[in-house]
Amino acid sequence: MNSLATKLKEARKSKGLTQEELAEQSQVNLRTIQRIENSESEPREKTLSLICNTLQIDLEQLLSVENSEKKKNIGPKIAQVFFLLALNLVLIGIVGYLTFDSTANTNSLFGGVLISFLLPFFIVSYTKEMSAVERLLKFGLGYVGYFLLVLTNHGFSTGFKTGLFPCLLLSLTLLYFGSVLLRRKVIA
Repeated sequence: MNSLATKLKEARKSKGLTQEELAEQSQVNLRTIQRIENSESEPREKTLSLICNTLQIDLEQLLSVENSEKKKNIGPKIAQVFFLLALNLVLIGIVGYLTFDSTANTNSLFGGVLISFLLPFFIVSYTKEMSAVERLLKFGLGYVGYFLLVLTNHGFSTGFKTGLFPCLLLSLTLLYFGSVLLRRKVIA
Protein backbone atom coordinates (compact mmCIF):
# COMPACT_ATOMS: atom_id res chain seq x y z
CA MET A 1 0.00 0.00 0.00
CA ASN A 2 1.39 3.41 -0.92
CA SER A 3 1.82 6.13 1.70
CA LEU A 4 -0.98 8.33 0.33
CA ALA A 5 -3.46 5.48 0.62
CA THR A 6 -2.20 4.66 4.12
CA LYS A 7 -2.48 8.27 5.30
CA LEU A 8 -6.00 8.68 3.92
CA LYS A 9 -7.15 5.39 5.43
CA GLU A 10 -5.65 6.28 8.83
CA ALA A 11 -7.24 9.74 8.75
CA ARG A 12 -10.62 8.25 7.86
CA LYS A 13 -10.40 5.74 10.70
CA SER A 14 -9.21 8.37 13.20
CA LYS A 15 -12.33 10.41 12.36
CA GLY A 16 -14.42 7.29 12.99
CA LEU A 17 -15.78 7.20 9.45
CA THR A 18 -16.53 4.19 7.31
CA GLN A 19 -15.71 4.23 3.63
CA GLU A 20 -19.41 4.67 2.88
CA GLU A 21 -19.69 7.66 5.21
CA LEU A 22 -16.58 9.27 3.73
CA ALA A 23 -17.95 8.74 0.22
CA GLU A 24 -21.27 10.32 1.18
CA GLN A 25 -19.77 13.30 3.03
CA SER A 26 -17.08 14.04 0.41
CA GLN A 27 -19.44 13.38 -2.53
CA VAL A 28 -16.96 10.92 -4.00
CA ASN A 29 -18.00 7.54 -5.37
CA LEU A 30 -17.58 4.69 -2.84
CA ARG A 31 -15.71 2.53 -5.36
CA THR A 32 -13.27 5.41 -5.93
CA ILE A 33 -12.59 5.59 -2.18
CA GLN A 34 -12.03 1.83 -2.09
CA ARG A 35 -9.62 1.93 -5.05
CA ILE A 36 -7.63 4.77 -3.52
CA GLU A 37 -7.33 3.05 -0.13
CA ASN A 38 -6.34 -0.25 -1.76
CA SER A 39 -3.69 1.52 -3.91
CA GLU A 40 -5.49 0.41 -7.06
CA SER A 41 -5.59 3.95 -8.42
CA GLU A 42 -4.17 7.40 -7.78
CA PRO A 43 -6.82 10.04 -7.04
CA ARG A 44 -7.26 13.07 -9.24
CA GLU A 45 -6.51 16.39 -7.61
CA LYS A 46 -10.20 17.35 -7.37
CA THR A 47 -11.11 14.01 -5.80
CA LEU A 48 -8.20 14.25 -3.38
CA SER A 49 -9.23 17.80 -2.48
CA LEU A 50 -12.80 16.69 -1.68
CA ILE A 51 -11.54 13.82 0.50
CA CYS A 52 -9.00 16.04 2.29
CA ASN A 53 -11.64 18.70 2.99
CA THR A 54 -13.93 16.08 4.51
CA LEU A 55 -11.11 14.57 6.60
CA GLN A 56 -9.75 18.04 7.48
CA ILE A 57 -6.29 17.26 6.11
CA ASP A 58 -4.04 19.90 4.55
CA LEU A 59 -3.80 18.89 0.89
CA GLU A 60 -0.49 20.68 0.25
CA GLN A 61 1.19 19.05 3.24
CA LEU A 62 -0.10 15.61 2.22
CA LEU A 63 1.23 16.03 -1.33
CA SER A 64 4.62 17.35 -0.17
CA VAL A 65 5.07 14.32 2.12
CA GLU A 66 4.06 12.02 -0.75
CA ASN A 67 6.53 13.67 -3.14
CA SER A 68 9.40 13.48 -0.63
CA GLU A 69 8.72 9.76 -0.10
CA LYS A 70 8.78 9.18 -3.86
CA LYS A 71 12.18 10.88 -4.04
CA LYS A 72 13.49 8.56 -1.30
CA ASN A 73 12.59 5.54 -3.44
CA ILE A 74 15.01 6.46 -6.25
CA GLY A 75 17.94 4.49 -4.75
CA PRO A 76 16.39 1.05 -5.29
CA LYS A 77 15.41 2.02 -8.83
CA ILE A 78 19.00 3.02 -9.64
CA ALA A 79 20.22 -0.27 -8.17
CA GLN A 80 17.67 -2.13 -10.28
CA VAL A 81 18.89 -0.38 -13.45
CA PHE A 82 22.51 -1.35 -12.70
CA PHE A 83 21.46 -4.93 -11.93
CA LEU A 84 19.52 -5.19 -15.19
CA LEU A 85 22.44 -3.71 -17.11
CA ALA A 86 24.85 -6.23 -15.56
CA LEU A 87 22.42 -9.08 -16.19
CA ASN A 88 22.07 -8.08 -19.84
CA LEU A 89 25.86 -7.99 -20.21
CA VAL A 90 26.18 -11.44 -18.66
CA LEU A 91 23.45 -12.86 -20.92
CA ILE A 92 24.98 -11.53 -24.11
CA GLY A 93 28.46 -12.48 -22.90
CA ILE A 94 27.45 -16.12 -22.44
CA VAL A 95 25.67 -16.41 -25.77
CA GLY A 96 28.40 -14.46 -27.56
CA TYR A 97 31.18 -16.58 -26.08
CA LEU A 98 29.49 -19.83 -27.04
CA THR A 99 28.59 -18.84 -30.59
CA PHE A 100 30.55 -15.88 -31.93
CA ASP A 101 33.99 -17.15 -31.01
CA SER A 102 35.84 -18.06 -34.22
CA THR A 103 36.99 -21.36 -32.73
CA ALA A 104 33.49 -22.42 -31.67
CA ASN A 105 32.80 -26.05 -32.43
CA THR A 106 29.50 -27.92 -32.75
CA ASN A 107 29.29 -28.59 -29.01
CA SER A 108 29.78 -24.92 -28.26
CA LEU A 109 27.09 -23.94 -30.77
CA PHE A 110 24.72 -26.50 -29.28
CA GLY A 111 25.42 -25.01 -25.84
CA GLY A 112 24.68 -21.54 -27.22
CA VAL A 113 21.32 -22.67 -28.58
CA LEU A 114 20.51 -24.46 -25.33
CA ILE A 115 21.41 -21.40 -23.24
CA SER A 116 19.44 -19.18 -25.63
CA PHE A 117 16.41 -21.31 -24.84
CA LEU A 118 16.87 -22.02 -21.14
CA LEU A 119 17.87 -18.57 -19.83
CA PRO A 120 14.90 -16.70 -21.33
CA PHE A 121 12.54 -19.51 -20.31
CA PHE A 122 13.87 -19.25 -16.75
CA ILE A 123 13.41 -15.46 -16.82
CA VAL A 124 9.85 -15.80 -18.11
CA SER A 125 8.94 -18.36 -15.47
CA TYR A 126 10.00 -15.94 -12.71
CA THR A 127 8.44 -12.84 -14.27
CA LYS A 128 4.97 -14.17 -15.17
CA GLU A 129 3.28 -11.00 -13.89
CA MET A 130 5.35 -8.82 -16.23
CA SER A 131 4.00 -7.87 -19.66
CA ALA A 132 5.84 -9.23 -22.68
CA VAL A 133 6.97 -5.77 -23.75
CA GLU A 134 8.28 -4.91 -20.27
CA ARG A 135 10.18 -8.21 -20.11
CA LEU A 136 11.63 -7.61 -23.55
CA LEU A 137 12.77 -4.11 -22.57
CA LYS A 138 14.30 -5.21 -19.28
CA PHE A 139 15.99 -8.44 -20.32
CA GLY A 140 16.22 -8.27 -24.12
CA LEU A 141 17.70 -4.84 -24.70
CA GLY A 142 21.21 -6.26 -24.35
CA TYR A 143 20.48 -8.82 -27.07
CA VAL A 144 19.27 -6.09 -29.42
CA GLY A 145 22.33 -3.95 -28.68
CA TYR A 146 24.66 -6.89 -29.24
CA PHE A 147 22.91 -7.71 -32.51
CA LEU A 148 23.40 -4.14 -33.74
CA LEU A 149 27.04 -4.08 -32.59
CA VAL A 150 27.91 -7.30 -34.41
CA LEU A 151 25.90 -6.24 -37.44
CA THR A 152 27.80 -2.96 -37.81
CA ASN A 153 31.28 -4.35 -37.02
CA HIS A 154 31.20 -7.79 -38.67
CA GLY A 155 28.19 -7.87 -40.98
CA PHE A 156 25.07 -9.98 -41.13
CA SER A 157 26.65 -13.01 -42.78
CA THR A 158 29.26 -13.43 -40.03
CA GLY A 159 26.65 -13.11 -37.29
CA PHE A 160 24.41 -15.63 -39.00
CA LYS A 161 27.14 -18.16 -39.90
CA THR A 162 28.49 -18.24 -36.36
CA GLY A 163 25.02 -18.94 -34.98
CA LEU A 164 24.92 -15.75 -32.91
CA PHE A 165 21.96 -14.15 -34.69
CA PRO A 166 19.73 -17.26 -34.56
CA CYS A 167 20.52 -17.61 -30.84
CA LEU A 168 19.70 -13.95 -30.19
CA LEU A 169 16.47 -14.26 -32.16
CA LEU A 170 15.52 -17.39 -30.20
CA SER A 171 16.16 -15.60 -26.90
CA LEU A 172 14.17 -12.51 -27.88
CA THR A 173 11.29 -14.63 -29.14
CA LEU A 174 11.13 -16.60 -25.92
CA LEU A 175 11.31 -13.46 -23.79
CA TYR A 176 8.34 -12.05 -25.67
CA PHE A 177 6.21 -15.17 -26.23
CA GLY A 178 7.42 -17.30 -23.31
CA SER A 179 4.41 -16.54 -21.10
CA VAL A 180 2.16 -17.98 -23.82
CA LEU A 181 4.16 -21.23 -23.68
CA LEU A 182 3.84 -21.37 -19.90
CA ARG A 183 0.06 -20.92 -20.06
CA ARG A 184 -0.43 -23.86 -22.41
CA LYS A 185 -1.73 -26.91 -20.58
CA VAL A 186 -0.70 -30.37 -21.59
CA ILE A 187 -3.74 -32.48 -22.43
CA ALA A 188 -3.34 -36.05 -21.29
